[in-house]
Amino acid sequence: MEAKIGLALGGGGARGLAHIGVLRVLEREGIPLSCIAGSSMGAIIGGAYAYWQNSDAVEEFIKELIEQSSFQNILHHLSYLFGESGHEHKESFFTYLKSRLSLLKAINNNALLDNQTVKAIFEFFTDKAIENLPLKFCAIATDLLSGQEIVLDKGSLKKALMASSAIPVIFPPVEQDGCLLVDGSTSDSVPVHILKERGANRVVAVNVTKCIRKIVPLSNAMHIMYRADEIATFHLTMERLAGADFVIRPNVGGILWYNFRKYKDIIALGEQATKEALPDIKRLLKINIKEMIKHRFHFHFAYSHKRRTSYF
Repeated sequence: MEAKIGLALGGGGARGLAHIGVLRVLEREGIPLSCIAGSSMGAIIGGAYAYWQNSDAVEEFIKELIEQSSFQNILHHLSYLFGESGHEHKESFFTYLKSRLSLLKAINNNALLDNQTVKAIFEFFTDKAIENLPLKFCAIATDLLSGQEIVLDKGSLKKALMASSAIPVIFPPVEQDGCLLVDGSTSDSVPVHILKERGANRVVAVNVTKCIRKIVPLSNAMHIMYRADEIATFHLTMERLAGADFVIRPNVGGILWYNFRKYKDIIALGEQATKEALPDIKRLLKINIKEMIKHRFHFHFAYSHKRRTSYF
């Protein structure tokens, strides 16, 4: 008898690429997954894995995505806007002006990036219906109008991933079924409870939250907004993780959310953390199987006893 294992993948931008390493080890060890739920980057990696069911294919896909010229231009823009720690260049008048123009654009539009740019990034994603994927999957988004968490488990996979990863201010919201959808991490950074509601009797979660003890200079409004979001996300994540049966914690807390150039190192950190956690994960699954058998035995005993006594 197999346990129904759900895998909850959290958001964290580039840090979420560690999910690929996690999936690679679970795949290699033959640990079966019944369902994956993801927020933001966790949705992108989880959705890609539910489609291919192969971590190597997911890594190759992400590599091609990162190497797109449109994606590289965005990374370059974000590094100037947020002030990447340890960046080689000194801020010049040009970069200063560029960051201020970006802020003006955000004031006059619903995001720094327009829909055309976002569509170019997601061009290579499949439009396959989520309900037809070989592995059960759902993405989490947040409705700006109602403030509710929205579970996307049917319809276009591409559109669901665009919605779940639509970081406010950076990416435009996605309109769907009367909702205005943005990043799932806004309401559910690690969707543990969703998996339990869908029948998983063991949930393994992956935490790629930024370490909030590492503080970058708070020299402008964007830095302060980003810092406030970090703190809120951290506390929400801790609350969500409390419901998981086991948490894998890749050592990625010091990596900036837009530092996708380190994707190989980040994936390796996911692998390392999962390898170290394997004995505990396997022990957890064995315990769960014993509990299921015990529960089934008690149920059949009680049912049989009831039937026997009902004859009198």
